[in-house]
Amino acid sequence: MLIDSITKRRSIRRYREQPVTEAQLQRILEAARCAPTAKNRQEWKLIVVDDPARRNALVDAAAPHQPFMRQAPVILAACALNPEYVMRCGIPAFPVDLAIVLDHVSLQAAQEGLGTCWIGSFDQEPARRVLDIPETAVIVQLMTLGLPDEDPPARPRKSVSELVFHNGWGSR
Repeated sequence: MLIDSITKRRSIRRYREQPVTEAQLQRILEAARCAPTAKNRQEWKLIVVDDPARRNALVDAAAPHQPFMRQAPVILAACALNPEYVMRCGIPAFPVDLAIVLDHVSLQAAQEGLGTCWIGSFDQEPARRVLDIPETAVIVQLMTLGLPDEDPPARPRKSVSELVFHNGWGSR
């Protein structure tokens, strides 16, 4: 069941020295491809960084304070192609769209027995240079992907009653 993947997903910061198989990667990328986007515009790209030299260069240049990233056999760079597009509600579409894409990735990875970690703590411009990202695109998040070498406990979560209102603010 999907809820099993949701509840077992963790942010992984230690990975085994084992590659992600091509079949696993293809299922994960298919899950990403199926993510809904604003007006179905699909204005995003994922860069799969699986070359060890390129991964190390990315970490050295853009996230030297995140050395655990070097252990992951894959780093994904989630890029927005049209950061100027704003939905009718007044919110930019790209962070929402790419959050959905990466959530699909993280849940399929959990289903595959793999771990992920969302990385927002990186330097944009050095990452863009290492990955040859054009000026018209922006990296929204990085995500590590690989076989976990740790099994962290679940982090505390607020109860549903603390997070959800029904039919209006303040209504339970």
